Amino acid sequence: MSVLINDTCINCGACIDECPVEAIVDEDDNPDDEDVYYVYGDKCVECVSHHDEPACATACPTEGCITWDVIGDSPSHRDDITDEQRNDKANIVD
Repeated sequence: MSVLINDTCINCGACIDECPVEAIVDEDDNPDDEDVYYVYGDKCVECVSHHDEPACATACPTEGCITWDVIGDSPSHRDDITDEQRNDKANIVD
């Protein structure tokens, strides 16, 4: 994973529209069968080479809904985010 959408998601669609690599799917396509949007960690690039910060989090109207997650199979990630921020699932946008 790279970013994570948690259960405070209101399913508004703002993040899907902003994702430059189409890594986010709605609740109908969530492979975990949860009623929230889902980020495919193997596709998410944390908007490296696209935006200054993940566009999904910037567009999201729900504070704290999109957080940092551990680095998994994602093709790229932000070097300025610490392991502590990722392990603590810190908010991307304050």
